[in-house]
Amino acid sequence: MPDRELVLRLLAEPGDVNYGGKVHGGAVMKWIDQAGYAAAVAWSGRYCVTVAVGGIRFVAPIRISDLVTLRAKLVHTGTSSMHFAVEVHARDPKDGPAGDRLCTHCVIVFVALDQPEGRPVPVPAWTPDTEEDRRLADYARDVMALGRGIEPLLERAPAAGG
Repeated sequence: MPDRELVLRLLAEPGDVNYGGKVHGGAVMKWIDQAGYAAAVAWSGRYCVTVAVGGIRFVAPIRISDLVTLRAKLVHTGTSSMHFAVEVHARDPKDGPAGDRLCTHCVIVFVALDQPEGRPVPVPAWTPDTEEDRRLADYARDVMALGRGIEPLLERAPAAGG
């Protein structure tokens, strides 16, 4: 079985910050997508695409020059889909692990595709075997169910500017 968890580390750069001097949420979402993609490809052995992100929560800011750590952990598999719980932590590199703080977390879902047709293909199944794993799998399913529940409301939303 491939590893269930992937860790990606990087330094927050000047080009990542918003007008308030903190890392832009869009940059963080890009990093989450990159970490999730690498984890999904490693698990499935296939090209993968993002199909959903749910429950994204920005808890604390990331500052320029922070060491950022993203952990993508497989928490649920479907036939061709993989759900990953992603946590984003940051710290000043001078502070060591004691300065680590949770900044963002979410669930991201990928589907494995064949190439060149781009059709969904089966992924290796994963079954939770500990209480913590079962809790994470339930959390991932609940977060994604919330997103499906809001879709009808969004479809009825009036067009912007109209």
